[in-house]
Order: sequence, then structure tokens, then C-alpha cells
Amino acid sequence: MKRRLFIFLLFVAVPACIFVACGSKQLEDTLDIEVQSFEGKTQEGKAFSTEEMKGKVWLADFVFTSCDTDCPPLTRNMSEVQQQLKQKGIDAEIVTFSVDPTVDTPDKLKEFALKNGASLDNWTFVTEYTQEQIADFAQESFQTPAVKTEGNDQVTHSNAFYLVGKNGKVLKKYKGDVAVPKEQILKDIKAIT
Repeated sequence: MKRRLFIFLLFVAVPACIFVACGSKQLEDTLDIEVQSFEGKTQEGKAFSTEEMKGKVWLADFVFTSCDTDCPPLTRNMSEVQQQLKQKGIDAEIVTFSVDPTVDTPDKLKEFALKNGASLDNWTFVTEYTQEQIADFAQESFQTPAVKTEGNDQVTHSNAFYLVGKNGKVLKKYKGDVAVPKEQILKDIKAIT
């Protein structure tokens, strides 16, 4: 009888424990990079700080409005992720940082956002800081460049989407320009919300 009970527990209790562990709000192989405090203005001209994102799950990316290559498709891809989040009832914010703040006024960012399918309900576009500030922030918080060289109107920046957890740390990085892993992004966000 004891042996049967042991075997029963082995086949029932152990998988149950594994199932509970899989359902925990943890992701594997996270980057764990702390997002530094950063301030700017939104597309509406209102104050923004990364401090107000603490306790929220959010996706981040970097664009600029005069980009002639990747930024429009990057934003359209994020828009598709945003639509899927809404359809599935998953609560997450999106923050896009301009890497060309001397050109990207709040109005230009708003126009760019709407032109590329962004819904501004839970998506904030941020500007009005110096080029040096965004370069430092991108490097320190996301380990990515945001470099504008003198005499060039284009900016070198990441084409990735970054998942930031409630603890204010970058957890994951995903391709944002082509072959965007939308299902994995949704799955990861759902796991930590």
C-alpha cells in the first residue's frame, strides 16, 4: 500500500509541482539590465519619466521621424503587437524614445506615430532631451547605440523591441524590423503581467 501511495504521489504530485513552477511569473535567460531614470516630453508635450513606469510591464524601442529606412516598419510592427495585446486583453504599455531629439518635436512624433498605426492609448513617444542624454540612456539601460554623427541626418540605433518588467529591468530583446517574434512577445508579456 505504501509503495502504491508513493508511486501515486510521484506521478501526481511531482508533475503538479512542475506545472506550478512553469506557471510562475519568471522568464528564463533574462537580460536583467536596470532602466536608468530618464525624463523627456511626450507627443502631447507632457512631462514623462521612466520612474512612472515602475510597477508596469512595457515594451520599448528607439526611432526618429526623419528615418528613411527602418523606423516606419519598426513602428508598424510594434503597432501590430499593440493590436494583438489589446485583442488578447494583455495589459502592457509601449514607450518609444526618439534618437533624434533636436529634430523630433512632440508634434512631429505624434504625426509619425499616427501615420504608422500607433494607438496613443497605451503608447507614449518621448523626446525633448539632448542627443548626449539619449545616447547615454540607450547605452546604459538597453546596451544599444543611439549615435548621430556630425553632418548626417540619420541616426545609428537599435531595431529591437525591449521588454521591461515591473521591477524596472530590461528582461528580453526581440527583433523589431523583420521576422518579429510576435507570439513570443505576447507569451512573455502575459507570463509577467
